[in-house]
Amino acid sequence: MIDLIRASGRVGVAIPGDLCSEDFCATLVQTAVDTLGGLDILVSNAARQQTHGSILDISTEEFDRTMKTNIYAPFWLIKAALPHLAPGSSIIGTTSEQATDPSEDLYDYAQTKAATTNYVRSLAKQLASRGIRVNGVAPGPIWTPLQVSGGATMEKLEQFGGQTPLGRPGQPGELAGIYVLLAESGGSYATGQVYGAAGGSGMP
Repeated sequence: MIDLIRASGRVGVAIPGDLCSEDFCATLVQTAVDTLGGLDILVSNAARQQTHGSILDISTEEFDRTMKTNIYAPFWLIKAALPHLAPGSSIIGTTSEQATDPSEDLYDYAQTKAATTNYVRSLAKQLASRGIRVNGVAPGPIWTPLQVSGGATMEKLEQFGGQTPLGRPGQPGELAGIYVLLAESGGSYATGQVYGAAGGSGMP
């Protein structure tokens, strides 16, 4: 991805680290600010999703890891970024159809996506007076590494996305236009909104 950014004549910086670390989240933001000369868009997209047939199968350590990746990390990143965000800036969170229609085997992941939807709506009200917009994107079944790294059973993978009216899963690139809309100035009246992309199903 970084190579594609640089090939287009833009500056791309890869900053590897653990988002479950508050110190790293602060370092990530500061490095981005220093390297790019500022910050006006923050997109929080990283997540952890593991399928479990029962709540009894989820250890405290696993639950904690999911919460830190999906909820703590955006909290730390936003706190670190806010001092650098001027009026006209945009924060975009990635929620999911799981926020409103949770699967039985994604107990902890679904909770984090409901929380993401709520922090988007709450923070949008809090930051409106500063001219900073906060919105969310709520994908449905999209092919990402989440599914094939323990986020879904093999049975679900074989049928993934088939239940949607479009009859297929989406591709990450099919979400790109939504993120761009929410990031650019043309979407300046949208804040506290959650935009879905679920192949004809899901909420919103």
